[in-house]
Amino acid sequence: MSDFAEIQRILADADPEFRTWAEEHRQCELRLHELTTRVEITVDEEMEEKTLKKRKLRLKDQMAERIRSYESAHVA
Repeated sequence: MSDFAEIQRILADADPEFRTWAEEHRQCELRLHELTTRVEITVDEEMEEKTLKKRKLRLKDQMAERIRSYESAHVA
């Protein structure tokens, strides 16, 4: 079992911490979309955008590590 989307679904269902990371990642993505589609943004919004990008990347790394861990524990 190494299908990335399937493992992600399994972890989202079974692992509350993974589910929280995935939801926060999605929220960061939505807010970043709002900011990047604006014609102009304030200095504060620009700082928020940078912070969101860093947080989103950290969340992605955490989720990827959990997926790798799951794969190594469940793949024959």
